[in-house]
Amino acid sequence: MSGPGRISISYEERAGIVIPLAAGGGLPTHSHPQHQLAWAPDGVLTMEAGDFRWVVQRSRALWIPGGVEHGVLPGASGAMLSLYFEPDGCPLRWVSPTIVDATGLVGPLLSYLMELDGGIGTGDRRTRATAVLWDLLEPVPVATLPVILPDDPLALRVALAIRADPADARDLEEWGQEVGASARTLSRRFRAETGVSFASWRTLQRLDAALPLLGAGQPIARVARAVGYRTASAFVAAFRREIGTTPAAYFGASGAGAGEGLTPR
Repeated sequence: MSGPGRISISYEERAGIVIPLAAGGGLPTHSHPQHQLAWAPDGVLTMEAGDFRWVVQRSRALWIPGGVEHGVLPGASGAMLSLYFEPDGCPLRWVSPTIVDATGLVGPLLSYLMELDGGIGTGDRRTRATAVLWDLLEPVPVATLPVILPDDPLALRVALAIRADPADARDLEEWGQEVGASARTLSRRFRAETGVSFASWRTLQRLDAALPLLGAGQPIARVARAVGYRTASAFVAAFRREIGTTPAAYFGASGAGAGEGLTPR
């Protein structure tokens, strides 16, 4: 690392890299001047930039513009395939992180680009393959969930506890007894510091926790229980209300678990 938040890679010599991630491991927040296309051909990654998170897996990759700080949250073991592109030679003008479709020819093309000379050099084959990639990349319209935490120490204790166990069903009265504050005080601080009510914040946190599980193909009923919903239908209703679609549609029905028993919009 060459400074706070910056990872040093010799991009002139290396156009791509495969980063193995151990279970419970991730990558700290960092940035680099090159654009990055991150993909997980096997497994699921949860990537974060600012106050938002995205799920990256076989059917979707994440385009990260140069200079944008981002990181990989701890999760299951896997590997992240990352390709890097100099902004001056890139025709894409996306100014914020963008999920792109990695189905069809895109996934094999990403693997091919990675395999060219082990990711070293920019020969004619790489130039031709990259030109094809620009033609194929299409944004996928997905909602992102804010992950804003309150600043108040007592409200933050509650938020971090729910983040650690989204299935915790305690109400504000019970949380108040836990942290030494009234329910009214906690309610006011959640709304003032996160922009939403406590109930809405907890719903967003539960859905955020559910996304990597759904991306990994876990059955919808199991995911619902894991994040605090008694029934799959209640979970799907909350997912549709906050994200605007069903889990199956969100993931393009690509995961067995995400699509079980669900009807895309």
